[in-house]
Amino acid sequence: MSVQVPRKQIEQTILVIRGHRVMLDADLAKLYGVTTFNLNKAVKRNSDRFPEDFMFRLSARETAVLTFQIGISKLRGRGGRRNAVCVFTEQGVAMLSSVSRSQRAIRRKEDLTNVRNNANMGQGVGGAEDPGCVLS
Repeated sequence: MSVQVPRKQIEQTILVIRGHRVMLDADLAKLYGVTTFNLNKAVKRNSDRFPEDFMFRLSARETAVLTFQIGISKLRGRGGRRNAVCVFTEQGVAMLSSVSRSQRAIRRKEDLTNVRNNANMGQGVGGAEDPGCVLS
């Protein structure tokens, strides 16, 4: 049985970083029902499919800002992340859905496509009136 993710839940995970509307690897992993480690492993296995306009890693400064603004895990200390945060543009999210092997990923691709079609991922979190987290 396919359970649709609420549109608002997906919209709240869209951020603006370096002028791109993106989603964090941890948020996508949660949507796909996999660990962040396994999601990033799939990306590494298919690295030729993820050029920088599809996916990029955050700088230390960008990670620090996100840690402060939205509470992502710190890179060091008490079980935090070991690697830099990966973010995926709209094209990267679509490619990620295609390299994932799970049925849940296929269903989430449909949910993400519906959000993009209804709210246009390019408009930011929750539409044009709410730019979400913006990093330059």
